Amino acid sequence: MAKRKKSRPKKGGNGLELNHAMVYVRDLAAALRFYGGQLGFKMVDEYPGAYARLMSPKGKVSIALHVAVAEQGVSSDGVRLYLEVKDLDGFCEKLQGEGVQFTKLPAMMPWGWRHAYLNDPDGHEISLYWAGRKRFEKTKMRRSASA
Repeated sequence: MAKRKKSRPKKGGNGLELNHAMVYVRDLAAALRFYGGQLGFKMVDEYPGAYARLMSPKGKVSIALHVAVAEQGVSSDGVRLYLEVKDLDGFCEKLQGEGVQFTKLPAMMPWGWRHAYLNDPDGHEISLYWAGRKRFEKTKMRRSASA
């Protein structure tokens, strides 16, 4: 029987690339303290009181924070931001020391990645995780997860 080749993302493709995620917020200052001060994103552009664009600490992706108008909701049901950090446990300990509340502390997930879950000041769900090279490999589910 022939051995199957591992499928990997094709380089180039159609040129599509994730540029940034837009997150609608109620309080831009609180969002900037969280994403900039606590998570370490760096300011790229700001329209005070209305909008800010920040670059991830490694400089590969940006996030835009946009103040929602009064009648606009900020709910992000069904969408979660995933932020990868190699020293997941150390980073989570740092955030806890700064008063950040977690909905789930770091734990190994059945798909083989280590995750922690928390919410930003507007309730947007965030997963901090470490997958390393597993990020581009086929997932192998396990029956149970251990911390």
